[in-house]
Amino acid sequence: MADLFALSDKILQSEHTDERPFNRVNHQLSELDDNLSFVEAFSNSVNFSTDDGLVIVDTSSVRGGQLVVDAIRSWRPKERFNSLIYTHGHVDHVGGSGAFIAEAKRAGTPSLEIYGHDNVQHRFDRYNLTNGYNQVINARQFGTPMAGQFLPADAGQVTTSYSSYLNLQQGGLMMELYHAKGETDDHTWVWVPKYKAICAGDFFIWNFPNAGNPQKVQRYPVEWAAAMRAMAAKEPEYFLPAHGLPIRGAKQINEVLNNCALVLEKLVSDTLTLMNQGARRNDLVHSVKVDPALLAKPYLRPLYDEPEFVVNNIWRLYGGWYDGNPAHLKPATEVALGMEISALAGGPQKLALRAQEIAETGDFRLACHLIEHALNADPDNKQVNAIRGEIYQARVARETSLMSKGIFGHAARESIKHSE
Repeated sequence: MADLFALSDKILQSEHTDERPFNRVNHQLSELDDNLSFVEAFSNSVNFSTDDGLVIVDTSSVRGGQLVVDAIRSWRPKERFNSLIYTHGHVDHVGGSGAFIAEAKRAGTPSLEIYGHDNVQHRFDRYNLTNGYNQVINARQFGTPMAGQFLPADAGQVTTSYSSYLNLQQGGLMMELYHAKGETDDHTWVWVPKYKAICAGDFFIWNFPNAGNPQKVQRYPVEWAAAMRAMAAKEPEYFLPAHGLPIRGAKQINEVLNNCALVLEKLVSDTLTLMNQGARRNDLVHSVKVDPALLAKPYLRPLYDEPEFVVNNIWRLYGGWYDGNPAHLKPATEVALGMEISALAGGPQKLALRAQEIAETGDFRLACHLIEHALNADPDNKQVNAIRGEIYQARVARETSLMSKGIFGHAARESIKHSE
């Protein structure tokens, strides 16, 4: 078993690492304390052995569920699965539940009790309504092929839900479930007094908070920050996130949680200040910044989400979809706009060549606007598509966040295919 606390201690105390600690998907189990274990997966699974069987917090994805079950069985081969707790309804947290349910049936034990917030079921309903869209954005963001059902058909339904707080007594172990909005509106964090441990779900992912995701539904940075402060107030000795390494020590955990809260609070405050002054959304994304010293911390690097996306999400939360530019209220079609701008430039190919020149100076924001106009004017033009593919490939190399890389990379592949 790996000493996961020693690994996270080293990262936090050195304040730099070449590892990506949120990405240790090895399906290996490590015992953190007597009757407490942790399986590194996507997402992680936290496991408590009680006098009445195993209580599991999060089940990993449909691909990882059986591997997590096997890892837990290597630790507690004969204990029955008592219950599951969903920190929220994302498929990498609930998708593996089918393997747990099947294992419980194989062992001849009663049906699993599954705990989660009231809104988990609403999320499941929405996934079924938007199955195709979720497949599209996953293909774009992660490069995974579109196939099957986004929410696995065998995902376990919540059997006991709650609205704000739930006190569980399972096999002599007390567990307190707290609801808070953050990355999702159905999120739960779990406080286990016996271990002074918090199971944090996706409130913490060893990266800049996923509070801006441009392809997903609304995030809640104010409530997210408040939840981090509430967790810190418990003075936990163990902090167990759903992605990345566990952390130990009240002082160290307190610093991590409060820095995460500070980043979100400052983004909200600065964004609202400019909104209240009448700024447009475009002004905000170019003006509101995060202290580089905070972004340099190993748990706040913008490798998944990034501050600019959070600013956009804050605007959406408080200001709606109108961005302040009156031309965007009832816009022309992108094709009509692209054709007109291309005509002014002397044709789509000339506009594409100009986009290429600008990209070579490093101004990819402007270059991408121009190449999109050229493409909209002549989507089948092989030269335009070739230049577009080159521009987006070059932009991917300059980006830090997985979300930016995913979207720009998809655009590059799309045009390279059409240029052949």
